[in-house]
Amino acid sequence: MTRTPQAAAAEAATELRSRTGVDAYDVALVMGSGWAPAADLLGDSTHEFPAADLPGFLPPGVAGHSGTVRSISDGDRHILAFLGRTHLYEGHGTDAVVHGVRTAVAAGARTVVLTNAAGGINPAYPVGSAVLIADHINMTAQSPLTGATFVDLSDTYSGELRALARSVAPELPEGVYAAMPGPHFETPAEIRMLRSMGADLVGMSTALEAIAVREAGARVLGLSLVTNVAAGLEGADLDHEKVLTTGRDAAGTVGRLLTDIVAKL
Repeated sequence: MTRTPQAAAAEAATELRSRTGVDAYDVALVMGSGWAPAADLLGDSTHEFPAADLPGFLPPGVAGHSGTVRSISDGDRHILAFLGRTHLYEGHGTDAVVHGVRTAVAAGARTVVLTNAAGGINPAYPVGSAVLIADHINMTAQSPLTGATFVDLSDTYSGELRALARSVAPELPEGVYAAMPGPHFETPAEIRMLRSMGADLVGMSTALEAIAVREAGARVLGLSLVTNVAAGLEGADLDHEKVLTTGRDAAGTVGRLLTDIVAKL
């Protein structure tokens, strides 16, 4: 019999518990491009190892994604951080993309924080801004769900968690994130289309993970770091290294923001 993705996640969670000695995590985070340095501010790292050491995880395939798992102690709370993620454009399918968040929920996390680097479509969100994800537009033409799995996505990015984040940083804006398949950056025409559809941000991750977390019954908080202006809006060339540089430059600011938010989750 073929093993289900949920069974694969449960197996990985069992191995994670064995390696870290943590029976259940309170919060899990996926650290996207530019966000990894922020993990250093979340608490004391008790264990760190390659994610590929756990069943079902793949080695990192993208610059800026170290592909490691970090177990963090913050007082009496346990935090799980994935420093990097698998993207749909790597060609391993949707199960590989969401295996990390499924493992996190199987390991007890009832709240999952998804972070990413995003192109800014809305001019009100300049490069270097952190933006709460209020909703997403899934343009990948993919879903991590199969069969008659009908999941309500009306409150995918928890309104309660977004309000909590704004209690920490009242100036924190919200936006709609458009998930594209990549790995190429978008064309100016595609950005104009997304803007007309109501998108404020654009990237190549997050949406499928959010769907999988909601299927598993956990809550999602999403945060984008605007690392570049989207194609055609300012005439600048797009480059992944520039994305990483912006992330490194903003690491201290977004790290403190993330730490303050996670402390309230």
